[in-house]
Amino acid sequence: MTYRVVQWSTGNVGRHAIAGIDARPDLELAGVWVSNPAKVGRDAGDLAGLGRDLGVTATGDAEALLALRPDCVVYTSMADVRLMEAIDDLCRILRAGVNVVSSSPVFLQFPDGVVPAGMSDPVREAAAAGGASVFVNGIDPGFANDVLPLAVTGISERIEQVRCMEILNYNTYDQATVLFDIMGFGRPLDDAPMLLQPGVLTMAWGSVVRQIAAGLGVELDGITEGHTRLPAPETFAVSAGTIEKGTAAALRFEVRGMRGGEAVVVLEHVTRLRDDLAPDWPQPAGAGCYRVEVRGEPNYTVDLRLLGTDGDHNTAGLKATAMRLVNAVPAVVEAPPGLLTALDLPLIPGRGLL
Repeated sequence: MTYRVVQWSTGNVGRHAIAGIDARPDLELAGVWVSNPAKVGRDAGDLAGLGRDLGVTATGDAEALLALRPDCVVYTSMADVRLMEAIDDLCRILRAGVNVVSSSPVFLQFPDGVVPAGMSDPVREAAAAGGASVFVNGIDPGFANDVLPLAVTGISERIEQVRCMEILNYNTYDQATVLFDIMGFGRPLDDAPMLLQPGVLTMAWGSVVRQIAAGLGVELDGITEGHTRLPAPETFAVSAGTIEKGTAAALRFEVRGMRGGEAVVVLEHVTRLRDDLAPDWPQPAGAGCYRVEVRGEPNYTVDLRLLGTDGDHNTAGLKATAMRLVNAVPAVVEAPPGLLTALDLPLIPGRGLL
């Protein structure tokens, strides 16, 4: 069976999703939505950097795309600075009877117990009204801290703690809004950015902690969070801009699922803008990695190393998020209507070998 797919946005993740849709013989790219008027009328292959046309031109007309009655929309528009607009987008698509796989809003990965029900209820109601399904995922939040850690615990006799880590250098991540405005890099250490406002880390990654606990059949007492930032020793440049001396250049944070006073499920990020910063913090395997540590009997450490064919680990992370969504399309289309999580879906493999 061939599934007709619309790609919704063509930014850092969306352009990789177009390439992924094109690579799967069971998917047909039916349309592309863009917010930038300068992209309207351009071929999808051009927007994805494929070096060839795909015969599908981008449009800013959402109603025209929904009128095509695609089987699924791959929604990769940023939600970090437009949360309610993104939720409205998802509801609009779902009410039209179109399934969605999405990289945002990230709390929808597993919202129960993470955000007030009023934030996820409109999405559930729209899915029910349209008889469609929605699955929010990626690499993180997503595969690296839902399927991967739960799979590792499947060979445990006893589990005391599950820790999921992202250990990456973001110096080549060319997204100034995320890097500077949301994460606070390049800003004074006493200037708290959006990500580090109280409760925001839990809203973004509490879904990870809650889902792992649910997968293990564990009821948590609550979630705590904490972070540390370090300054740049001198001024230096990254792909997204300039980091001035003394401003934030390294960030480490944890979101901890607590039970009986102990952190039993932990999501940790170690983010640097230079490899030599914070040498005493955890170091990656290879150029960058996602790490799962299961403490118990026995103890396990699994490193998922990232590296794109262009030699950049950040490219690999963007590609991984895109392909987690694209490869999920058939399973999501065939699933019952509603808000789906990784616990609801079967194993989602890639497709084919070259």
